[in-house]
Amino acid sequence: MQQHWGLWLTLAVVLLGLIGVGLTRVNAGLYRQTVAQVTHVSAVSHTATSDEFENKDVNDVQMVTVRILNHQHRGQTYQIKNNYTQSGAMDQAYHRGNQVFVRIPADRHSTVTIQGLKRDTALAFVAWLAIALLLLIMRFNGLMALLSVALNAVLFYGAIQVDLATNGGHVYTLFGVLAVIFAALTLWLVLGWGRQMLVTFGATLVGTGLAVIISLTVFAVTHERGVTYESMQYVTQVPRPLFLVETVLGSLGAVMDESTDIVASLFQLKTERPDIAANQVFKSGLQIGHSIMGPLINVLFLIFMADTFAMTLLYLRNGNNWGYTFTMNMSLGMVQSLISGIGIVLAIPVASWLASRLMPGEVSTR
Repeated sequence: MQQHWGLWLTLAVVLLGLIGVGLTRVNAGLYRQTVAQVTHVSAVSHTATSDEFENKDVNDVQMVTVRILNHQHRGQTYQIKNNYTQSGAMDQAYHRGNQVFVRIPADRHSTVTIQGLKRDTALAFVAWLAIALLLLIMRFNGLMALLSVALNAVLFYGAIQVDLATNGGHVYTLFGVLAVIFAALTLWLVLGWGRQMLVTFGATLVGTGLAVIISLTVFAVTHERGVTYESMQYVTQVPRPLFLVETVLGSLGAVMDESTDIVASLFQLKTERPDIAANQVFKSGLQIGHSIMGPLINVLFLIFMADTFAMTLLYLRNGNNWGYTFTMNMSLGMVQSLISGIGIVLAIPVASWLASRLMPGEVSTR
């Protein structure tokens, strides 16, 4: 029965995914923007350039022929000049078969311009691939994980709308409550309602809360010297609350990940050895935590490096020194990583102690 269910699930996921990805090529009528398909591309010029910092690039010009796919200009053809650089920092080249958004001005003497690629096909394919792997490999657990992500995204969107409506007036309360809901909802859907879920939930909240309290204490003692809130880009609200909210949410994810691993391993150990003593469970939790703490902290560091890599190169290639580059581009991310690291370290004894005291059944005191 399970084999037949797995076969039908595989076929349904593959078929629905292919249909969904294919439909994105013919859904231009659903867009308010004008959609066109590139039918021909020809190169016009190719010019090498360099600036005062010896950064080299190549400027290219191409003539792009597009055919309109929707609205009142459907079926019409336009030739558009596209200027782009090979670095692709602020522009890009277009190729035959691409679907793009275009702007057709009401004034016929104005120029038709390309506003960017229509990327829904690539996004649909990546989403389908992620969903397919979750369902085919993890089956029901994958479905619950996918459902938790979807519900958390809806909650996050709602919280942002409330924050915008109140102009950030209750940002701490709003996102503090949201963090608790995130943890509870995710653990409930992934682990199910039970003692293991409650222990993991408690360890997550305590570890995250202690990390935030320690960080706020350090901020108060040092008067936040060196914390460059002004480096946060495009902020339309007071930056400090937003930074703290980002820190809480980021630390919550890291601590939840570690707490889930530790508690799940200890509950499995209890199942295999029902007579194990509470202090042995606690020591086993510490050993498990020590083995996963290093890789998890390194994952946080690598994510931080990947997030700042492009801007760091841009700062350095434009004549800025390492000190200024770190201050304006990397310092806040490093602070958030350190706070998350504190939460990871503190979650080890917290999760181990809670698991050793709250496991089901009698625990030997030998």
